[in-house]
Amino acid sequence: MAVALILVLIAVGSVVFHLVSPWWWTPIASNWGYIDSTIVITFWITGAVFVAIVLFMAYCVYRFRHQPGRRAHYEPESRRLELWLTVGTGVGVAAMLTPGLFVWRQFITVPADATDIEILGQQWQWSFRLPGPDGQLGIVDTRLVSADNPLGVSREDPKAQDDLIVEGGELRLPVGKPVKALLRSVDVIHNFYVPEVRAKMDLVPGQVSYIWFTPTRTGTFEILCAELCGVGHPQMRGKVVVQEQGDYQAWLQDQRSRSFARLMPEAQ
Repeated sequence: MAVALILVLIAVGSVVFHLVSPWWWTPIASNWGYIDSTIVITFWITGAVFVAIVLFMAYCVYRFRHQPGRRAHYEPESRRLELWLTVGTGVGVAAMLTPGLFVWRQFITVPADATDIEILGQQWQWSFRLPGPDGQLGIVDTRLVSADNPLGVSREDPKAQDDLIVEGGELRLPVGKPVKALLRSVDVIHNFYVPEVRAKMDLVPGQVSYIWFTPTRTGTFEILCAELCGVGHPQMRGKVVVQEQGDYQAWLQDQRSRSFARLMPEAQ
């Protein structure tokens, strides 16, 4: 009886804790509300299965408890039970995977009007590159990374000359405009994560990964590295500042001195 009661309390307590838990998501600040919806669906499915199994265990513990004169019935296998468990498990897994596949398709399909930006991770800071007036980013090569060219931007590419370089500072973006973030690392694996954006992705040395999102409200949001990258990992933080379009354009004009051509005069 005690074990059965404990199992019931575990099931009920888990549901109550989930409903009143203080460890919930931060308010969303991008278009990726789909991520929250997918997680909620997964919680409901897995939660229902968890409660059902725990309550079934409690029932079995109580119903088939030891009693004087009762002998256990031995049944080595049950094809019917195995069939139902297989079908039920398959349906449950499909129910959890299907919404995620639709969201993943949206997650990797970048809108045609998205602006390309670049995010570079290195031990232990974030650097950013924004397109200049031409609206295009210049090419990069990891072999060009040096003390005076930490992002490895090509000095020979005309498109790179007006690129805006921001090292170890803030990533500023206009509200309501989709952006495609190209992610690179020059040393170890990092992970770009902004909780309010609901999108995160690894930065893997030797390849360019990407995410896209549309900021939906102004504000300042913290950038975290969500992949252990060395002793300075906890301090690898930055900020995303989302501004109204007018404020963002004014900031861009003030940053023209940070263009690649001006930072690297020898590239002229």
